[in-house]
Amino acid sequence: MDLVKITRFADYLEKAVKIGHGVSPLTSLDSNFTVEEAYNVQLKTIERKVADGAKIVGKKIGLTSLAMQKLLGVDQPDYGHLLDDMAVENNGEISFARVLQPKAEAEIAFILKRDLVGPRVTAHDVLMATDYVLPALEIVDSRIADWKIKLEDTVADNASSGLYVLGGRPVKPDQIDLVMAGMAFYKNGELINTGVGAAALGNPATCVAWLANKLFEFGITLKAGEVILSGALSAAANAAPGDYFSARIAHLGEVGVRFTS
Repeated sequence: MDLVKITRFADYLEKAVKIGHGVSPLTSLDSNFTVEEAYNVQLKTIERKVADGAKIVGKKIGLTSLAMQKLLGVDQPDYGHLLDDMAVENNGEISFARVLQPKAEAEIAFILKRDLVGPRVTAHDVLMATDYVLPALEIVDSRIADWKIKLEDTVADNASSGLYVLGGRPVKPDQIDLVMAGMAFYKNGELINTGVGAAALGNPATCVAWLANKLFEFGITLKAGEVILSGALSAAANAAPGDYFSARIAHLGEVGVRFTS
């Protein structure tokens, strides 16, 4: 592993936040940049934030739809870390000063009651380890200008993580059909997308199982109490100041957030 490159690329992504706008793709700076290196850039960035006082509270899973996987030429999802300062209260506000080029997605969040340790975790194991599920909005954001990303770029950039919102009411996983749960996604009161749990790799619990097994490669375990965002149930929507996004998921309730200038 080229530790000098890892540190340099972590510095480079951090610069985008400091200057307030996106930077060129990492893959344009180094055509030999690998996914393994990208995950290590992500880990370097997260280590720095934890050293500065942030706390890891969970993970997010991206690229769970076949359409997005085909777009980036991959055959599996990716993941990023959730930190405590990324949480926004339900129906709260997000200042545009906190984001660069945000998009909103609706998904199902899993709250764990016990650890999940790879490498042979199944969807059934996930359900047994889940305390409850909730509707969630993920605000994806990219430090790469104009979202011109390849897989390596988004992985290094903490899977294009931004912020997240949890809403609705806690429901035990055995009280809902996660595969068939319908989702309605609204922007400024207008229905813009619909989806179903099966949109996330056929079953949101399958996504969480993939995550637990993938994390094993890096010596990381999903911990009890962590929030796991299991993947978007429809396409992301661009956000601008003044926009209000909400999602309703059958049996789980609603979640919403507003962007301000």
